Amino acid sequence: MTATSTPVRPVVPRAAVPGLALALSAAFSFGTSGPAAKAVIDAGLTPLDTVWLRLAGAAVLLVPLALAIRGPALRTLVRRHRALLVGYGLLSIAGVQVCYFFAVSRLPVGIALLLEYLAPALVIGWLVLVRRTRLPREAFAGALLAVCGIAVVVQVWSGLHLDLLGLLAGLGSAACQASFFVLSDRLAGEGDALALAAGGMAVGAVVLGLVAQPWQLPWSTLLGEASVAGTVLPVLVLVGWIVVVSTVLAYTTGIGAVRLLSAPVAGVIATVEVVIAALVAWLVLGERLSPVQLLGGVIVLCGALLAQRAASQPVPPPSPVPGPAVQEAHR
Repeated sequence: MTATSTPVRPVVPRAAVPGLALALSAAFSFGTSGPAAKAVIDAGLTPLDTVWLRLAGAAVLLVPLALAIRGPALRTLVRRHRALLVGYGLLSIAGVQVCYFFAVSRLPVGIALLLEYLAPALVIGWLVLVRRTRLPREAFAGALLAVCGIAVVVQVWSGLHLDLLGLLAGLGSAACQASFFVLSDRLAGEGDALALAAGGMAVGAVVLGLVAQPWQLPWSTLLGEASVAGTVLPVLVLVGWIVVVSTVLAYTTGIGAVRLLSAPVAGVIATVEVVIAALVAWLVLGERLSPVQLLGGVIVLCGALLAQRAASQPVPPPSPVPGPAVQEAHR
């Protein structure tokens, strides 16, 4: 008998398509937070008020969800890693959002988000200078590339024409975003993603509430209106979008994407967030980046991706290294 062979078609993992859909959904949801927050801030709320509303609203929705689905993991996280959870809530949740929302109130949304993407470069510096971790050369190349990209975005050769406080806030958001990698390393293998997100939101809302003093928040502003792309919308609708879509939906779809695709793959797709944020800001706010700034943005993203990927593969001897994760999951 003569055996006949049939062409073998490449097999696409079943999780690839739904995982890709979840990752793109997360990128879109997170990408709309900056433009929506900027419209809310322009309507009369402060960046601090806007962040507190986002955290408090998300905590009200996420904590019951986490208790129902990941109750034991959430209780274990609170019992065993209370200090890390507080740090995560203050820096990786509240800190990054306060700095980012303050930055978008003074800078174009695209530039504010690109500044945040310096986080992988900051992680490289922390690993080398503090943890004494040996990393591949690609990690340093990626960090340098990201810094050069930011220099192109702000056009340092012509002097800094952007708002200085906005730039500092953007760099602050990068530092707080870098704390996510550091704290995730400490919780590697022990912290459930949904439980960590819910717990961090709750901690951030409680602690930030002491500063924001929500009892003095101009609640009447929520009943006002904001202009978005020439259309007048209720401020309450935009706040609801930030809470439900840009936070709860973004976190849950981002977590699902990581589980189906793995963190490195989901992290690469997450860079679409920058494109979405810049596009939405252009359509609804009229913000446009120059061709040179767009080129700088591409350089930043390439550097961030290279640094993230290389940082997850330290040179022997092995040392615990924070692996890459979904960036928009912490904005």
